[in-house]
Amino acid sequence: MKTEKTEETEETEQIEAARPATATGPEPGRRLSPLAKGVMISSVAGILVLGGVLPVLPSSPERAVPPAPGSAGRAMDAAAAGAAASLPDLTALIGERESYLRAHPRDDRSWAVLGAAYVERGLRTADSAYYPKAERALRTSLKTRPAGNVDALNGLAALANARHDYRAAKKWGEASLKLAPKRWTTYPLLIDAYGQLGDYKAVGRALEKLTKLRSGAAVMAREGQVYRDRGWGDDARASLTDAAALASTPSEQAACLHLMGELTWERGEPAEALNYFTQALAADPGHDASLAGKGRALTSLGRRTEALQAYRSVLTTHRRPEYALELGELYESIGFGDAAKAQYDLLRERVDADGANGVDDSLLLGRFEADHGDPRAAVTRLRAEWERAPSVQSADALGWALHKAGDDKEALKYAKRATDPEHGGTVRSALIAYHRGEVERELELDGPARRHIGEALRINPAFSPLLAPLAKEALAALGAPSAGGPEKVRETAADAAQAPGPHAATRSPAPERPESRRPASESPATRPAAPVAPPKSAGPPATPPAAPAPAEPSSRQAPQAPKSPGA
Repeated sequence: MKTEKTEETEETEQIEAARPATATGPEPGRRLSPLAKGVMISSVAGILVLGGVLPVLPSSPERAVPPAPGSAGRAMDAAAAGAAASLPDLTALIGERESYLRAHPRDDRSWAVLGAAYVERGLRTADSAYYPKAERALRTSLKTRPAGNVDALNGLAALANARHDYRAAKKWGEASLKLAPKRWTTYPLLIDAYGQLGDYKAVGRALEKLTKLRSGAAVMAREGQVYRDRGWGDDARASLTDAAALASTPSEQAACLHLMGELTWERGEPAEALNYFTQALAADPGHDASLAGKGRALTSLGRRTEALQAYRSVLTTHRRPEYALELGELYESIGFGDAAKAQYDLLRERVDADGANGVDDSLLLGRFEADHGDPRAAVTRLRAEWERAPSVQSADALGWALHKAGDDKEALKYAKRATDPEHGGTVRSALIAYHRGEVERELELDGPARRHIGEALRINPAFSPLLAPLAKEALAALGAPSAGGPEKVRETAADAAQAPGPHAATRSPAPERPESRRPASESPATRPAAPVAPPKSAGPPATPPAAPAPAEPSSRQAPQAPKSPGA
């Protein structure tokens, strides 16, 4: 005779369904046989995702017992302090929470911890199969305690960011903030969401509140990312250097050093970037983003054989679609068309797999299609992305796709928006500057084209193995301005008109530059970078910390934030 399942039995079965095959115990530590852009975000996200559910004690009927000392306990301690846990410790925490929940299926906080740990593991291992497991665990937590469950709300915000659903991340994060406005770990989640939605004024407000509530490596790393996006390179460098020096775990230090590597590579300093990526891998040999960054830096230095090895290595264990795109373009740049095609096929395969797990890779896929597939399809995809998340990145991608599809007049409107300080376009990106310059060159706006293509090559002369050589050819073809002032050196008023955005109310001027946060005697432009000391549990870096770069000349100073309307 059939008996009905009890609610407790159903929840226990959810645990069994959610349990990944690899989460039975700690992974052995190992050097992994191993990206542009995508994201400096994921390097810091792992520091904060799990921490967002730890500061509040459970109010459920079944209080979670502290994990036993050991790997799981270290992961909990690291997350509570805002640091990144090692992957073996994170795996142990997942196994410990799963085991506990079989006996205590009504513990809402343990469900939230488990869900957040799944999100972090998915981010760190590039395995989006953990996201449906995370959603089940977090929604079970919310169902068990619907009122005041900040832990589950923060976990759902982190999950939405990981899936690139930034409107949902904003919704969950703001709901959490109403319940606990002083929970510091909510603010980084909202900073990610606001930035991708193009609401840069909200990014500034959230960062200001975050730095008032908390200090330390995780907050300084987030601060450095925001400064980098605002074009304040010296401020970003200072914050990230401090973050790396204050890191409390090898994984946290690796994440901070990786961000330093990304920043220095973007500024056209590949040798220094390579040094930072090498240090990051010395701290955490499994830090895939740093191994991919190493491949990028080696490519810029012309060391292509070593770059190929780095990319192949990272893709054996972390099959992120952005890594496949970078390796494919490296292959294409040296004439290995079949090898490039294999990587592009891998990219499509990974995007499909991510999509099945709720991840929206439209921005990456649109960029890929514009350069290597169907530009018209890219335009359609990126228009929807622009409506969904009107950021600098989506404006640049849509403008470039329109250019590749032959619509340069409309392309210029979006290219300008991507470089317009009033709409957040302050990041010093060689790729974005080159895209605008090429659109202008096609429209025979020789002066603006010369200026922006030249700017791209000044920022980073080796920004892309495929496009940097084309930029040099284009600049040579444009030649020097004619004596006496050529026509079309300046844009006309009509050319300078900006495209109306779908969410103009949310794209606001950048926040005021926080000069007052540092003493005048220690301004980022003059203060020597602090040496990066390894955390107590880490071995010495493979190479000494890179020497601080000299202050940028005046022609490369960061733009000042515009005054707010009515000022």
